[in-house]
Amino acid sequence: MRVLGLITVAAAFMMVQPVWAQTTDAAPKIEIVLPAITVSVVQTRELRDVVLASGMVGPVEQVLVAPLIEGQPIETLLADVGDTVVAGQVLARLSTSTLQLQRAELNASLASAGAMIAQAEAQQIEADSAAAEATRVSDRTAALKKQGSASQAAADNALSGSVSAAARATVATQSLASARANLALVQAQVANLDLQMSRTEVTAPVGGEIIARNAQVGAIASAAGLPMFTLIRDAALELRADLSETDLTRVRKDQTASLTTVGNAPQLQGVVRLVEPTIDTATRLGRARITITDPSFVRSGMFVEAAILVADHQAIAVPVTAIGAFDGLATVMKVVDGTVSRVTVKTGIRDGGWVEILDGVVAGDTVVTKAGAFVRPGDKINPVPSTDAETN
Repeated sequence: MRVLGLITVAAAFMMVQPVWAQTTDAAPKIEIVLPAITVSVVQTRELRDVVLASGMVGPVEQVLVAPLIEGQPIETLLADVGDTVVAGQVLARLSTSTLQLQRAELNASLASAGAMIAQAEAQQIEADSAAAEATRVSDRTAALKKQGSASQAAADNALSGSVSAAARATVATQSLASARANLALVQAQVANLDLQMSRTEVTAPVGGEIIARNAQVGAIASAAGLPMFTLIRDAALELRADLSETDLTRVRKDQTASLTTVGNAPQLQGVVRLVEPTIDTATRLGRARITITDPSFVRSGMFVEAAILVADHQAIAVPVTAIGAFDGLATVMKVVDGTVSRVTVKTGIRDGGWVEILDGVVAGDTVVTKAGAFVRPGDKINPVPSTDAETN
């Protein structure tokens, strides 16, 4: 029985051993599964650098219209708020009754001055004639005295008469000059009155749109108070956009801007007219003035948002999610033959989901798109190309 048991055990061992050996030979090999990581190809694309700003609409140039004469009541108003006027158009008329009375007085003074000149001219002719005659008498008397035919007294009287006549002629000449000066003065007063009469018509100094009217019929016109009318020159409006200090240094004259108003108004276009050289010390904001190309959809005082285009060019770019930071520097995780390495890059403008790369990688390189935080330099990955939806 013992021998039989040993034989049975040996047979069982012989049957089990081939099975064990077969199982060991057929064991599967262990394969390393690499993580699937989304990657993007560095590519050249058009990038636009835009500065966002907002502010209020106002006139490019505001013109105040005031009366040029004082103390005359407003008789007629010929323009109102909202009217578009041209240069020289009559906006209001002032009363001329007082000035017409002054003109009548000056006309009388003008006639009187003319008569005084005629009288002075006649007096001068008479005085000159008398002086000439007195001079001839004096000369004859002096000649007769030399001949002994006239006394010294007669000669002295003749000389005295000549001197007196000459003096009267001088006075007559001066009287004529005074009369002529008086005529010139009256003529100047008439010209000044004519100028005042012309100024009773208050005209627009420039063409534009009236945005305010303070004049009232019957009120006394005066330049010391509020202007009679306020105009926007050529109806030109501009956006006075507030900018941060950083953005202010990037905005330049003649840059274009897209303007958005409240409501459903269409998007407008504008051009930067000037960038103010100072910054508000209280708000730390600067200001750019943007001329609105078509101001028909905006009004002075409206709030408008602006997108100022400061750069538009072709550039090497990567998705913004591919940019990381290491030791305070911008980096990307570059992939070469499935191996990841960290590369320091220099970035430029940002447009939507893309960032310009100025240095560090070139077009055609492959970088990790979104999983940069989950890989390290030297890691092996399974690159998975990104789609447009993933990078936008």
